[in-house]
Amino acid sequence: MIMIKPISLSAVVLLTLGTLVYAQPTTSSPDPKAGAESTGTIKEYTPGSILIINTLAPNEPTQFKLSKSVVYADADGKTLEAPGLAKDQKVRVHYIKTAGENVADRVTLIKE
Repeated sequence: MIMIKPISLSAVVLLTLGTLVYAQPTTSSPDPKAGAESTGTIKEYTPGSILIINTLAPNEPTQFKLSKSVVYADADGKTLEAPGLAKDQKVRVHYIKTAGENVADRVTLIKE
C-alpha cells in the first residue's frame, strides 16, 4: 500500500508538469499586439473607412476598418500617397483585432 501512493503521486506530478510545459507560449506563437495579415482581392473599398477583401474559399469576405494612420504600399514596399485601390486588385492587409473589429494599419498591393 505504501508503494502505491508514491507511484500515484509521481504520476500526478508528471501529468501536471507535462500540461504546464505544453501550455507555455513559444517563440513561434503569434503576438496579438503585433497583429496578423490576410491576403485576398478587393471586394469593396471606401477610402478612409472600410476595406472588404475576398480570401480563399470557403471563407466569407473579411471586413477591415481602416485606421486613421493606415499606410498604403506598392509591391516593392514603397509608401503610396494616393493608393488608387480598385475592385479585384490583390492586396495583403496587416491588421490588429480591436474591440472585435479588424483594424487595418497597412495595405500592400501585390503584383499579379
